[in-house]
Amino acid sequence: MDQICGMFGISRQAHYQKTWRESDREQENAMILEMVRKIRRKHARMGTRKLLDKIQPRLANHGLRIGRDGLFDLLRRQNLLVQPKKTFRRTTVPNHYRAPNRLPGLTIAYPNQVWVCDITYLVLEVNRFAYLFLLMDLFSRCILGWHVASSLSATGAVASLEMSLSQLGYPPFGLIHHSDHGFQYTSHGYMEILLQHHILPSMGAIGNCYDNIYAERVIGILKNEYSLDRLFVDFSQVEPVVNEAIRLYNTDRPHLSLKMATPKEVYAGIVADVPRISIPAVR
Repeated sequence: MDQICGMFGISRQAHYQKTWRESDREQENAMILEMVRKIRRKHARMGTRKLLDKIQPRLANHGLRIGRDGLFDLLRRQNLLVQPKKTFRRTTVPNHYRAPNRLPGLTIAYPNQVWVCDITYLVLEVNRFAYLFLLMDLFSRCILGWHVASSLSATGAVASLEMSLSQLGYPPFGLIHHSDHGFQYTSHGYMEILLQHHILPSMGAIGNCYDNIYAERVIGILKNEYSLDRLFVDFSQVEPVVNEAIRLYNTDRPHLSLKMATPKEVYAGIVADVPRISIPAVR
């Protein structure tokens, strides 16, 4: 061993110290990977920065340290980085009713100032679909209402709206409801509920997904991180999976735009120091 070490210009002690350090690092990496896998059992496609935030208390308890770049490198070597998925299917059929876009130039600074909503499809076997109607508080990104339906009829949108309203402990004042021009949101029954609660309807431009980008974003999170883009066996399987995904999203998933707080913490006022959302004015 002395001869081998001499060939590389190092001492026997330096060789063993390097070996011990590498062994220690392998054990630390194995512990970190197990922490990641434990979180991924619930949050199957959670991103690396959120994983780092989630495991920080456990790292401290074990006297371990790893930075963002180090965790990225470790997950990359283990093929555990999340790869993005892209799919598209149209769920919006425009109707004749129009409402102005009330968001440009607005600063969203508190919960129940602006609600946004959208619809997405979930794939069932034998070329069938279920449809998920979502309504989200924009400031907190907290999903307030949702409904899984077997068709795109307006009843699914109404159900998600009524679920959201049931969570309010007071009449909304100046609340803006932003959607696309889909017939579900322009139907007489849906608009009547908004009118009864003095909620102001707002709609983006037809065919412009960026006018409802925040609702599109939360749908992407649910599909990409919680596997709602999977193939479901039948309709009965969908609702419990959706309910659990939304529970985890609302209460257990740190949000980068909320300074790593959860949407539920921000919506409930437990965490208040989060950035405001400034919507650019139309030019």
